[in-house]
This record gives sequence, structure tokens and C-alpha cells, in this order.
Amino acid sequence: MFSLLAAGPPKAQLTFHPIAPELILIGTAILLLLLDALNPDAVHVAHALIALGGLAGAAAYSIWLWTWDGPPTVLSNMVAADRFSVFIRLVLIGVAAVAVLLSYHYLERADEAKGEYYPLLLFATAGMTLIASASDLIVVFLALEILSLSLYLMTGFSFRRLASAEASMKYFLLGAFSSAFFLYGIALAYGASGTTNLAAIGQKLAGQTSVGLGLAAAGLMAVGFAFKVAAVPFHMWTPDAYQGAPTSVTAFMSAGTKVAAFAAFLRVFNVAFHPYVNDWRPFVWVMAAVTMVVGSTLAIAQANLKRMLAYSSVAHAGFILVGVAAGSPQGIQAAMFYLAAYATMIIGAFGVVMLVSVRGERHLSLGSYAGLARRSPFLAGVLALFLLSLAGIPPTAGFIAKVAVFSAAIQAGYWPLVLIAVLASVIAAFFYIRVIVLMYMQEPVETELIERARWAELGVIVPAVLTVAFGVLPGILFGFLKSASVVRF
Repeated sequence: MFSLLAAGPPKAQLTFHPIAPELILIGTAILLLLLDALNPDAVHVAHALIALGGLAGAAAYSIWLWTWDGPPTVLSNMVAADRFSVFIRLVLIGVAAVAVLLSYHYLERADEAKGEYYPLLLFATAGMTLIASASDLIVVFLALEILSLSLYLMTGFSFRRLASAEASMKYFLLGAFSSAFFLYGIALAYGASGTTNLAAIGQKLAGQTSVGLGLAAAGLMAVGFAFKVAAVPFHMWTPDAYQGAPTSVTAFMSAGTKVAAFAAFLRVFNVAFHPYVNDWRPFVWVMAAVTMVVGSTLAIAQANLKRMLAYSSVAHAGFILVGVAAGSPQGIQAAMFYLAAYATMIIGAFGVVMLVSVRGERHLSLGSYAGLARRSPFLAGVLALFLLSLAGIPPTAGFIAKVAVFSAAIQAGYWPLVLIAVLASVIAAFFYIRVIVLMYMQEPVETELIERARWAELGVIVPAVLTVAFGVLPGILFGFLKSASVVRF
């Protein structure tokens, strides 16, 4: 007995392997901050290359985690070590790498290269990847705040433009408001179950006869997630933030935030609130329908291409919600494919917008794209590819993604939702094809020369290749998703 007392309580095993990619990203960000503090005159290309090196290291470690055979959760069941988190992490790291390529050209061209830019991008990426692997609501909230605070600062990074500071302030205020909803939902979930662990919440709620407190928690957290994914009616920040932010930041934010938030949405609602699946599915059904229709309709009225793509992003949140509403393994798999396809399409589209804008934030109106095929056949061609994919035209990734979520919804018996989605797709096709018509069937209005930028062009070529590859050979991605779409542990 005395020997047991002398030995003390057993020590918990701390396994950091599943969060090693996040540690690499944060370590690289701190290294960049130290480099900027110790050598403020360091060349810009060195910062970009170090950031890419950190992302490459995180990606390599994530690939190794695909074969992880340890416990399903680590760090006192706070972080999940599954293939779902590995897949989402790789998508987000890929988005961040393309964002670095685009950002290097943007910051050089606008003469706004500052040492804190790449650390903020890496901190935001670390928050995005952590939220995808969180298995506890406390970690979900902390990761949400890490990525949000970094993005607030990046949105207002262009100090010379009043629109950038205004967009940052709007994003911050509405983001803080949505975080309050999410935090209150966590409090109610704890009150209903006595824990913040996702699996434990699901087990406790499954054995309860009273569902009022649990449903209130689910509703409040759905509001928080709906804000981050830009679902109607919580989309108000999206057009202003996308238009006001530097275009390289908009590209990163439009793809990364949606992928990360939807990943957390899928895990929280299919694990913690799975006992209430028949209660929250109708709510997601309605939100998906309204989001698709409103986003597609309002995009038609936009004369600024960044605002048009912002409302397009709102509409695509609705299409992804169609897969979430299915509430089935097929729906999760379809939503994950859509997220990967959407990330490649939207970051590539904003990359072209950044290159066409020439200097800073000029030439963003639709009229500026008249005759683009004559000024730059390469940029016109890849932008047409991205727009056709966003519209869901075969044989692109967007077509396969929509077919996947529609099939999952039909299998769940939600054919009216699919009918609404098809009609919304027809509406959306109008404003996408309108831009293609301007590029190929009208005479150029702008005469300013579009500069060649190898790094930025690589950041456009890679998404273009993936957009075609996912559309022509979708089985490659679906092969990984068969094991990666399991979110329960």
C-alpha cells in the first residue's frame, strides 16, 4: 500500500504525433516571426520559401499519419487521429501552399510585403487543420478562434486601402457575434451531457428522453458554423470581406475557411448530435435550399467579379449542405469530395482575378474581362475552366461533386431538395457563362499589359490540373474517401 502511495498516480501518456503537423506549422510561423524581428531586411522570397518548407513538412507528416495504428483519440480524447482529419488536413495544406504562391506575387506587386504576413497565414492554417481533427468542443472553439483572429488581421492587411480595414472590422464584429452563439451552444451541450467530448456527448444524449437542452445546443452551434461556411442568413460578411480583403487573402480565405468549418460541422453533428439526426436534418434541409437560391440569385446582380464569386461561394455552401442534410455515410463522403473540388476551383478562380487586376485591386469589374482571351489566352482559358467547373459542367470536378451530393440526398429521400439544387444550378450557370462570353466574344476594354508571374501562374496551373483530374478520374479521390469519410470513433 505504502509503495503504491509513494509511486503516486499513474502518469497519462501524452502522444503528440497526431498534432505534429500543427506543431510544425506553428513552429515555422514562430521562426518567421523571429527572422523578421532579428533581420527586418530579409528578402521577401526567403519568407515565402520558409513558409512553403513548413507546409511541405506538415504535409509529409500528415501522409505518414494516414497509416496511424495508435489510439483513435489522443491528449485525453481531445484530438482525433483518424483518416478524416488527415484528408482534410492535406486539402487545407494544399490550399495554403497555393496561397503562398499567389501571395508572393501580390505582395511584391503591391509593395506590401511585411514579415507578419506568412506567420499569420500559417497560424490560420494551423487553426483550420486543428478544428478538423478536434474531438472536443473546447478544442473546436480554440481552433475556431485561432483561425478567425488570423483571418481578421489578414483581411485588413492592406493598410493603404480603406476598404481593406473596413472589411476587416465588419468581419471581426460579425465573427465575434457568431462566436458568442457557438460558445453558448457549447455551454448548453455541457449542461445537457456533463461533458464537452464529442463521443461522450453523443452517448449521453442517446440515453436521454428530454431533448430540449440538447437541441438548443445543436441550434446555437449550427448558427456558429453557418456563419463560418457563409450560409444564409448568416452570410452578410462574405461579399464585403471578399471584396475588401487583398485578393490573395480572399483566395485563401474562400477555400480554407469553408473546408475547415464544414469538416468541424460534419464531425460535431455526426458524432455529438447524431442521436438528434432526425431533428437537425430538416433544419439543414431548409438552410441548404435558402442558401442555394439566395446565393445564386444575388450573384446575378453583381458587377464586381470578387463580389460575384463571393455570392457564388454562398451558393456552393448550400450545395455542400445538401450532402450534410443527407445525414448518411454517403452524404459525408459526397460533402468531402465537394470540399476538395470546391477548394481547387475557387482558389484558382481568385488566383486569375489577382493576376488580371495587374496592380493592387484594379480591374475587378466584369467589364474589365471583356476580350481577356485576346490579352491573355492562358488566363482566359483557366478562368473559363474554373467557371465551368463552378457551374457544374462536365467533365470537371464541379460536375462530379454535384452529382455526388445530389445522389446522397436522393438516397435519403430528399428529392425536393435536389430539385431546388438543380434549379439553383441553372440560375448560377447564367452568371458564370456571362463572364466567359465577355472574355471570348467582346473586344478588349482594358489595354494595360498583364505581367507574367511564374510563382502565381503555378498557383493557378495546379488547381486547374486538379479540377480536370477530379472530373475525369474521380475514382482516385473517392478511393481515399471510402476510409476517410468515417467521422465516428
